Amino acid sequence: MNFRLFGQQIDKSCKQVFLAASLVASLAACSSDEKPVYEERPVEELYNSANNALKAGENEDAARLFDEVERQHPYSVWASKAQLMAAFALYSENKYDDAISALDRFIDLHPGNRDTPYAYYLKALCYYEQISDVGRDQKMTRDALTSLRDVVRRFPDSKYARDAQLKVDLANDHLAGKQMTIGRFYLNRKEYLAAINRFRMVIGQYQTTTHVPEALHRLVEAYLALGIIDEAQATASVLGHNFPGERWYQDSYALLTGQDLEPEEKDGSWISEVWDSIL
Repeated sequence: MNFRLFGQQIDKSCKQVFLAASLVASLAACSSDEKPVYEERPVEELYNSANNALKAGENEDAARLFDEVERQHPYSVWASKAQLMAAFALYSENKYDDAISALDRFIDLHPGNRDTPYAYYLKALCYYEQISDVGRDQKMTRDALTSLRDVVRRFPDSKYARDAQLKVDLANDHLAGKQMTIGRFYLNRKEYLAAINRFRMVIGQYQTTTHVPEALHRLVEAYLALGIIDEAQATASVLGHNFPGERWYQDSYALLTGQDLEPEEKDGSWISEVWDSIL
């Protein structure tokens, strides 16, 4: 008998048995990992662990631990605070949809809580920070406006109202910028009526934004191109009266004088009636 060969065969068999046993042990370990043992912890310990994770930038772990505070101790004084902190952790991780869902739940469950104004404000921030450039759809901007106005309307004396109002103005400016982009596009294509509709929208709906002087000037351009002289003169007059130092008025004035015209108020003109109602 070749004992050397026999020994090699035994070694091979032993290795196979060992590998099989290791595989079974690994599978058993994986199976046990899928169902972790429930461990109840004191509420202070859980909350502090969540807070430490948040401070360390481990936002997902923090959200999970804050949720665990509420799950294990739903009737404690820490539970409502943990709900809000879980939402903040999700917001910090840019998981805006999850954060909004958590905030809506907090607001529904605790409408009179002292932290409810902050929940409304944080929800508005979730929308506001997702505002995209003016070349894209502005649904998120409109959602942000709705939520920001909600903060101002519901909690006018809160410390969040002032910042919310500032962001309302910025969001409105963004929406006006979208209309200006579309209006310029139509103007360049010589689709003057479509352009006029967009510029009129800026003046009618976003009259406090920075885009109004240009919108007035673009209207002068479009009216002149269509030969609607009275409206062009009236619009230039409104522009000069309200924004005399703007370069847009200088451009409108140059357009009119280049055709032997002057800015002039016109009774019954669209722009005069609209501007009077705005003021």
